[in-house]
Amino acid sequence: MIFSPASTHPTSQTRLPFSWRFLLPQYWGIWLLMACVLPWVWLPLRVQFWLGRTLGVVLYHGIARRRRDTLINMALIFPEKSASEHAQLAKRVFIQAGVGVFESLCAWFRPHVFDGCWDVTGVDAVLKAQHNGHAVILLGAHYTLLDLGGLLMSHVLPIDVIYRPQNNALLDWFIFNARTHIYRRQISHRDMRALAQSLKDGHAVWYSPDQDFGLKQGVMAPFFGVPAATITAQRRLARLGNKQKPPVFFMFHAYRTTAPNVPRPHYQLTLSPPLSDYPSQNETADAARINALLEQLMLIDPTQYMWFHRRFKTQPDGTKYYAK
Repeated sequence: MIFSPASTHPTSQTRLPFSWRFLLPQYWGIWLLMACVLPWVWLPLRVQFWLGRTLGVVLYHGIARRRRDTLINMALIFPEKSASEHAQLAKRVFIQAGVGVFESLCAWFRPHVFDGCWDVTGVDAVLKAQHNGHAVILLGAHYTLLDLGGLLMSHVLPIDVIYRPQNNALLDWFIFNARTHIYRRQISHRDMRALAQSLKDGHAVWYSPDQDFGLKQGVMAPFFGVPAATITAQRRLARLGNKQKPPVFFMFHAYRTTAPNVPRPHYQLTLSPPLSDYPSQNETADAARINALLEQLMLIDPTQYMWFHRRFKTQPDGTKYYAK
């Protein structure tokens, strides 16, 4: 099913106000970075993607810790592959992430550049659930497309997103306001009241439960055959919505079907059928189920996932995969 994006993206979201403290010297580096990078958004996509690939290669060679972490992750999830294959995959992860930077910048400031180059499957079941009065929770992951996936989905389904505010106040102000035309609401992961209201209002909420935040927020469950601390907060979201018509869960995946050097890219958005019997009474079984579904989606192109995160950091038996 192919959609042509609408000309506008209505939102009820209020922009964050500017603060004069953003002019203090401690923020000058961010302002300089913005001044250098933002003009690139108006270059042709083929040039931006070349810059993104170059950025990825530079980061791969320049950030030793992230490179090592990515290589370790490749070895853990693909033990059957050789060290040289792990290195090739890791380098492609950085290249995809570099291109993803420019994809997100365009999603923020030049969204129409992606008109007509994407399609979506599975959205009818989501719309049906909302038509029947249910809120919808889209379970995704930290793919290298970043906010481009949200932008493309917003053309067919207004969505709210749960996010973690940036530690840098200026960067948080900049990113939040850049995303206001993409998401109907941006909800801090700490703002349970706003999240409950979105679910009671029957909204679609995008949440990514794929990172390692320790066992205070989750349980251990296999991920690519490796024990991983797995967030289970999404199970509790089901209790925040309408009690008579609880939220319906779907898996959400967004990826580029073309190589990062193709000047006219194409993107695919996929929504799963509704997850039956979720959440269940078994927290660990639910975590393993979501991880298995994420694995299937990631294997379409493993390099379009942010494998430079320490996904397997928490290990109850004391195993240390990553260097300090």
